[in-house]
Parts: sequence; structure tokens; C-alpha cells
Amino acid sequence: MDLLFDSVASAFVLLWSFDRELLEIVLVSLNVSFFATLIASIVGIPGGFVIAYSTFPGKRLVLTCLNTLLALPTVVIGLLVYSFISRKGLFGSFDLLYTQKAIIIGQVILIVPVIMTLTIAAVSRIDDRYRMTALTLGADIYQMAWVVLREARYGILAAVIAAFGRVIAEVGISMMLGGNAKGFTRTMTTAMALEYDKGEFVLAVALGITLMSLAFLINMLFHFFQGRTESEAV
Repeated sequence: MDLLFDSVASAFVLLWSFDRELLEIVLVSLNVSFFATLIASIVGIPGGFVIAYSTFPGKRLVLTCLNTLLALPTVVIGLLVYSFISRKGLFGSFDLLYTQKAIIIGQVILIVPVIMTLTIAAVSRIDDRYRMTALTLGADIYQMAWVVLREARYGILAAVIAAFGRVIAEVGISMMLGGNAKGFTRTMTTAMALEYDKGEFVLAVALGITLMSLAFLINMLFHFFQGRTESEAV
């Protein structure tokens, strides 16, 4: 127990002093997670809307596949992307391996199904009269989509927040595609794994506290927007 208490106390001292290495790791994590979530949102939100309001053969199969991909292990994604961007891979000439771009690619693949699935759920809860009224008043397909998405905004924001929380806490993709290079691709989770292997717990505990604080904030936002969605539905 003394080791734990000493590590926690030292970790708070490290946080209070704004240690440079700690800040670099946190900034790398926030950077790759932000851009991965942004790109996945640009793809996933329109994709979820189209699936929700389209009728086509195999729609149920698509929904089943999306729900299955929610449980896709990060190491599987890391292995898949690695096979494409490694030196002998199809995109090896782009030198993406062990860069932040590689991590972002893997994380986008991880959370696109999350955003699409939750967007479908959010849009499906909107009364169909909004869509029909917009079309009756002469709105085109894009204006109608904007009306529906605006009504489902809290549910969609909850989807984006949940996706961000998913990527900022993952370790497999960051380790396999980023290489855990200090100052470049070392994220909070990969740094914690490294410090544990070295037997150095202070930085690992400080990063753990930071990560848990971010996770708490993300969950607070998620529940806030989820509550707004439920109140709108009522």
C-alpha cells in the first residue's frame, strides 16, 4: 500500500508542476483522438442518416454488421492497417507507419461504426412528421436532412462524445501503428504500459489520473446530452 500512496502523491506533484513530458503525452493523445473523431463524424453521421432513412435489400444485414463491428478488437484493426501501410504493404510508399496519421487511420476505423450506429438510433427516434412536414413545405433532401439532424442533435453529440471516449482510452492501435515514439506517437495509454514495464509507476499513475479525469468529463457530457435527448423525446 505504501507504494501505491507514494506513487499517487508523487503523481499529483508531477501534475501540479506541469511536467513537460507529461504534457507532451497528453497533447499527442488529444491530437490524434480529436482528428480521428472529427473524420469519423464526417463519415459516420451522414452514413448513419442515410442508412436510417433508406430502404434497401440487406439493410438488416448492414445493421447487424455495424453492431458486430462495435466489438471489433483494437489489435485486429492494428494488424489490418499495419498490413496495408507497412513497407511491403499496398500503401507502404506513403511512410505512414509509426506516425500519428497511422494512429488516426486506425482509430477512425474503430469508431466509425460507433458513430453510425448511435446516429441511426438517434435519428430513428425522431418523429417522422418532421421529415414529412419539411418535404411537404418544399424542402429538398438536404434541407430535410438538416431538419432531422437538428432535432437529433443531442443524440448525435452523445454519439461523438462516446466515440471520442473510445479512442482516447484505446491502446492496441496506438501501440501497433504508432510505435510509442517519445514526443511523436506516445499516447497516455501506451506511455502507461511502457512505464509499467519499466517499473516506474509515478508517470503511469499521473497519466492514469489524467485519463480517468478525461473519462469522467466525457461521461458527464455523454449523460448530459443523453438526458437532453430523452427529454426531447418526451
